[in-house]
Amino acid sequence: MALKRIRLELARDHDFPDGSRERGYDLIAPIDDDDHLIAEEWRKEREKCRVRRFWAGEEELGHLVHKRGGTWAFDYDPKAEEDDEPGFRFDQHRFAPGEYVSLKEHDGVMRTFRIVSVVEMD
Repeated sequence: MALKRIRLELARDHDFPDGSRERGYDLIAPIDDDDHLIAEEWRKEREKCRVRRFWAGEEELGHLVHKRGGTWAFDYDPKAEEDDEPGFRFDQHRFAPGEYVSLKEHDGVMRTFRIVSVVEMD
């Protein structure tokens, strides 16, 4: 199973009525043929499963993590569990262009992001 590069961009909300291409995430993750995250493949490739958060000129690098109970999160500091950004039902969502996913970010706000691209990694 090949890893995929997934780009998430902030969807429309009250602060950004048109969404924002300058705010989002680039994610490297294993995706199956039905566009779902694969925990078994993540375990084999966990060091390669990275995330880059970009937010109006700032960026932060971290890892995609799979936690007990089947939840997924973005971890920017493995020593500080409270800094994880949990994905809302990432275990159930399709990661395909045009779909939407939600994340609870550092500030505790749940935001919705549109999946704009999913590309196979070389």
